[in-house]
Amino acid sequence: MNRLSHPSPCRQPRRRQDGFTLVELMISVAVSFALLLAMISFLVNASQTNRELAKANSQVESGRFAIQALQNDILQAGYWGNFMPQFDDLTLSSVPTDVPAAVPDPCLAYDAANWTSAYKTNLVGIPLQVYDAVPGSCGSVVTSRKANTDVLVVRHAHTCVPGETNCEASVSGKLYFQASGCESEISAGQRWVLDTTGFTLKQRGCTGTPPTTTGALAPVRKFVSNLYYIRDYANSAGDGIPTLVRSEFDLASGTLAHQTAQPLVEGIEGFKLELGIDNVSDAGLPVDFTQAINWSDTTTKTSPTNRGDGAPDGSFIRCTGTCTAAQLMNTVAVKLHLLVRSSEATHGYTDTKTYTLAGTTFGPYNDGFKRHVFTTTVRLMNVAGRRETP
Repeated sequence: MNRLSHPSPCRQPRRRQDGFTLVELMISVAVSFALLLAMISFLVNASQTNRELAKANSQVESGRFAIQALQNDILQAGYWGNFMPQFDDLTLSSVPTDVPAAVPDPCLAYDAANWTSAYKTNLVGIPLQVYDAVPGSCGSVVTSRKANTDVLVVRHAHTCVPGETNCEASVSGKLYFQASGCESEISAGQRWVLDTTGFTLKQRGCTGTPPTTTGALAPVRKFVSNLYYIRDYANSAGDGIPTLVRSEFDLASGTLAHQTAQPLVEGIEGFKLELGIDNVSDAGLPVDFTQAINWSDTTTKTSPTNRGDGAPDGSFIRCTGTCTAAQLMNTVAVKLHLLVRSSEATHGYTDTKTYTLAGTTFGPYNDGFKRHVFTTTVRLMNVAGRRETP
């Protein structure tokens, strides 16, 4: 008997498998290419955004650092240890004898002939000077200055005493300041010394006229004079990077003078200053140093009618040319205005804006750099604080 044979299930005919058609392949390639382009575009945009954020952060950091550096120095202006000028001494009952008679030459190199007693008195009595051009004597110090920017000079004694931790050791030939703390020396007119030698003033323990040689010596502090301006290059002439620079008064090659300026902060393009002048007493009368203090209340000694009160009177001012000695010795606050540009140009950006700093217009620059204005007001604590009364 014949049996019918049935095909085994494992021997079913195979279906033919087809690959991608050319059209399907082209579509998949096109889609993949579009996705790739989108990813590349995203990465490029993200990279550009990060780069712009980095430039913006750097710009803000430069502005803040420049403001802080200037502010920290201005806060020290007029610090002379325990010495106080007579014209700011509210305990003085006579006419002050140390009122500055003239604006001192800010870049005069030290020598005994030119650094007279009167010149030193002017230096100590005027701790801050501002110029809207290069001072005549500073031509070899203020070089490559950027047009329409100011020059600032700040003077004071160093806040630390040589030999203290983190303080420069005493160096022979450098300029130092010493203020007496001995009443008999002060009465004899030996109130302070600004020189390279001769520091014999006492802190205490001296008696008689002239004072005896006993007693501890008063602290001797380094004389500080810093000159700030904007240079049109950073490290090498022609690099085109506007930079805040500082020239320090120091000893080099046997000469005491303002040294070659060193770069502080790059990208500072504009620098303007305004002064707050304390020339009216809290009684509303003009400041007058040709007379002894005239107290509104002689019993309690409050509110001197012919002395300042430590606060700026009226609007902040800008001096035309050179400020007067009266303006500078009565400066109790400074407004700082800085124009800071980015470190690199931005592709596709053009700066068509103008910037006003203390009445002076900068721009339009019509370049690819982004800019920002920084402004702050700094109080001269050592000058203003001495004039405050109840």
